[in-house]
Amino acid sequence: MLGQKIHRAPMYDIEAVQPMRDELMAVGFEDLRTSQDVDKAVGETQGTLFVMINSVCGCAAGSARPGVALALQHTVIPDRLVTVFAGMEYDAVERVRALHTGYPPSSPSMVLFKGGKLAAMVERRMIEGKTPEQLAGDLVQIFTRHCLRPGPSIPASEFAKLDFAQVCGSSIPRN
Repeated sequence: MLGQKIHRAPMYDIEAVQPMRDELMAVGFEDLRTSQDVDKAVGETQGTLFVMINSVCGCAAGSARPGVALALQHTVIPDRLVTVFAGMEYDAVERVRALHTGYPPSSPSMVLFKGGKLAAMVERRMIEGKTPEQLAGDLVQIFTRHCLRPGPSIPASEFAKLDFAQVCGSSIPRN
């Protein structure tokens, strides 16, 4: 029917992507699942809101999660950290993408909002081919320019215990 939203099932096995969600939760991210969750986070957040569009997509995602985690060990970080998962919660991802018009859809990607307005965008093409350390360096520059919250997001002793998947390609089965 015209105007009726079609429900799309997640592209990947829910249990298989959970460890990728957990990597971000371990460093302070909130997992958003609906477009309403996204609107609420953007509307309620005072200061800076960092949104990561998480992904299973190979090398870029394998560098993105540990790179973001490392950047969050910096002395200045965003006020709030949230994530949506590409290929899983379509409405939430589409809502984030609608809030950063002018940039093509890509995942993984990262968006920094300041006072509800787009302040910085890190597209997949800016992640590909970088090590987590290189990406963290780029993010630290963004955080230093736009953020005021003292970091790190978790104590260094907790960060040292984390183990991130460092894989190229994906063996996650599609549903």
